[in-house]
Amino acid sequence: MRFILFYLLGLLSVTSLTQGASNLICYYDSTSYLRKGLAKLQSSDLELAMQFCTHLVYGYAGLKPDTHELFSLNVDLDMFHYFEVTDLHKKFPQLKILLSVGGDHDVDEAHPNKYIELLEANRTQQQNFIDSSMILLKRNGFDGLDLAFQLPRNKPRKVHGAIGGYWKQFKKLFTGDFVVDPLAEHHKSQFTDLVMNLKNAFRSANLMLSLTVLPNVNSTWYFDVPKLHPHFEYINLAAFDFLTPLRNPEEADFTAPIFLQDEQNRLPHLNIDYQINYWLHNHCPAQKLNLGIASYGRAWKLTKDSGLSGLPVVHETYGPAPGGLLINSVEGLLSWPEICSKLAQNSSAQYRGEMAPLRKVTDLTQKYGNYALRPADDNGDHGVWLSFDDPDFAGIKATYAKGKGLGGIAVFDLSCDDFRGLCTGQKFPIVRSIKYFMA
Repeated sequence: MRFILFYLLGLLSVTSLTQGASNLICYYDSTSYLRKGLAKLQSSDLELAMQFCTHLVYGYAGLKPDTHELFSLNVDLDMFHYFEVTDLHKKFPQLKILLSVGGDHDVDEAHPNKYIELLEANRTQQQNFIDSSMILLKRNGFDGLDLAFQLPRNKPRKVHGAIGGYWKQFKKLFTGDFVVDPLAEHHKSQFTDLVMNLKNAFRSANLMLSLTVLPNVNSTWYFDVPKLHPHFEYINLAAFDFLTPLRNPEEADFTAPIFLQDEQNRLPHLNIDYQINYWLHNHCPAQKLNLGIASYGRAWKLTKDSGLSGLPVVHETYGPAPGGLLINSVEGLLSWPEICSKLAQNSSAQYRGEMAPLRKVTDLTQKYGNYALRPADDNGDHGVWLSFDDPDFAGIKATYAKGKGLGGIAVFDLSCDDFRGLCTGQKFPIVRSIKYFMA
């Protein structure tokens, strides 16, 4: 069935794919241009994806902490690559190309709260951000700016035993809930004011403005939805990485479930449906919302105490498993073609040991997600538990978004899709599947 789907997707012409009314926002991590070997995403590969994408978001620019100016994080690359990417307008005149600021790339250990400091800055200081943004965008041919601000994240869920859980409840009587940002309400108002001023300036310059809500940034803290949404062309909800092996090293679970599986003390907000409904219930038009889908997976290291079934929630894990080689060996992170290469091709394959494949477990309910595992061996080594969206489940999420009347899908990002067709011979299978099911 799966191969029939891929065959049908391959037969679809570019003309039929572009007739759909829905957005397909494609994020492009520009550092992938600097990777080696098969991991390097070149301009010719990017051009192929633009047959399916309605918007391309170039990541990422940064924020100067002292002057609050927008600036290139990699001048040696961007001074040429900006023009190479925006030149795609010539072949794809309907394509909108935006520059994104922040994401998870603008890491500044000396100024970890610089985006909050921008919100707290006075009007004159914020004007530096507005003016520098307009200059950078116009000078390099971008259509607009995507705000992916690194605002404080919510605390990761902690693992508690029975006694630990009782002790936590007891402590709350005296300490209350931990507050990540005690001035969140004030910052929410400041963010709204900044967006309004930014939009007013952009309108006169014919520039677009979009918002990306990064994973685990609490929308209730920073986004006044009724006041904000009129100022954005669209809003991308990065509804994944609810749990990760770095944030949640002791237990593995679905990283991006569509719905809540209300058992094992799961938190009710760590699912797509909750996040989408929050924005809808706060009067954001559905057509302005795009559901964010990750084209990579997250892998935990299993121990002997993790058991053999792999049924989540999996306890007694030990942080991230080794990452993939294609994307600079980020701990616990594997691109889709790397995941595909690790999955067992037959049910009788050995699945314990360093070189053994991972056994895929398909979510027949189509509610939570697929996962794959390789139990730890007798020495407690080489165990892996992996949560991921393959092209099939990305299509299921696209169907969900269509059913909710959303504007479309945002893919994070093109460089983690199988842009070389290593898995099935089909290039960009995740992007193709999403586009097919949104049409």
